[in-house]
Amino acid sequence: MNALITAHQAAEAGGVWLRLAAPQQAVRRVLELVGVDALIPSYPSVAEALAA
Repeated sequence: MNALITAHQAAEAGGVWLRLAAPQQAVRRVLELVGVDALIPSYPSVAEALAA
């Protein structure tokens, strides 16, 4: 989780975004439990992540 949060912060500082594409259900559940899903959006596919 710390690596994802650090990557998100670095991306924002660089003026870009970090999105997760097609994370497995177990990963999504952990992201939700710790609240990272509110910080880093996830999408069902790479195409949807890029289009968002």
